Amino acid sequence: MEMQQSSRYSDLDLSPRLLLGPGPSMIPPRVLRVMATPVVGYMDPQYLSLMDETQALLRMVFQTTNPLTLALPGTGSAGMEASLYNFIEEGDRVLICVAGFFGERMVEMAARAHADVQRIEVPWGQVFSARQIEEALRARPARLVAIVHGETSTGVCQPLEEIAEVVHRHGALLLVDTVASLGGVSVPVDQLGIDICYTGSQKCLSAPPGLAPITVGPAGEEALGRRKKPVQSWYLDLTLIRKYWGPERVYHHTGPMSMVYALREALRLVEEEGLAARCERHSRVARMLWEGLEALGLRLVVPLEYRLPTLTTVYVPDGVDEAYVRRRLLEEYNIEIAGGLGAFRGRAWRIGLMGHSCRPENVVTLLAALERVL
Repeated sequence: MEMQQSSRYSDLDLSPRLLLGPGPSMIPPRVLRVMATPVVGYMDPQYLSLMDETQALLRMVFQTTNPLTLALPGTGSAGMEASLYNFIEEGDRVLICVAGFFGERMVEMAARAHADVQRIEVPWGQVFSARQIEEALRARPARLVAIVHGETSTGVCQPLEEIAEVVHRHGALLLVDTVASLGGVSVPVDQLGIDICYTGSQKCLSAPPGLAPITVGPAGEEALGRRKKPVQSWYLDLTLIRKYWGPERVYHHTGPMSMVYALREALRLVEEEGLAARCERHSRVARMLWEGLEALGLRLVVPLEYRLPTLTTVYVPDGVDEAYVRRRLLEEYNIEIAGGLGAFRGRAWRIGLMGHSCRPENVVTLLAALERVL
């Protein structure tokens, strides 16, 4: 009997990488193992129970009691789109705070939702004050204010403590992007008064890309119930998806079981470490990185008081080809860092310390390799 010709495609055998870029982060072995768990039906009682547990764990990491807390199918950009499309109707006035690449993306998405968009800006690498937002709202009221907490393109951590009070005093909802911060920086949603908050599974939570956790507070739920027209995206319509995650269990989409397994296990790791201890680890290891970079004579972009522990931007020295350095790190040491976006393109590197990647030994390895390449 003639043997069947073997496939011309080789077995999957990628070089292992030390992921120290802006995401994804390294995935813990426990998370990888649970993804081999057999798939079950999307209405299987076992799976529905895991969805409930995932919701409870998400409330823990968001530091909220919001009933409407779930994981959307899709990456962090799906979370951004859902957060805008569900709470904007055509002609609604929206204020978007732009301090980097992902603020710009919010503007584009809000425009596609046919919002009446106003943008306020600060230079890349700087933060907004509550006063700036108040002045903008006083001059032109808005239904929703959107801002990025951890801006992946700049390495800035935006203070939020006074902003919600200002936004609510002017009758608006506050939407916050925590894709690069949640799980590595404390984001007490209820304490801060955030109405809509989303993140991605692949950064500080250290699950694979593919889910976008989101939580919506009482004012957001009330606004959702007052919509005059259906949400323009059927797939990301929270009025439908919450019925699948809620006690009604109304079918909406085939749940991504393996991804939910992974997210649940990643969140269990957060719970076991303790959220406060995890945030302290990110802060401590980031300081180790910052001191090491400065010892190499490199200059950091963001002032210390606004520096995001999970993502560091560092200026490329004069005369250095930043892409060549990144290529050497990848090819010779299997280390991934990223180049700059937008205003920092060609001028800065972005180094991520997120979730499972945020470890002292990884910082030592990177600094030694970077010193040799430079």
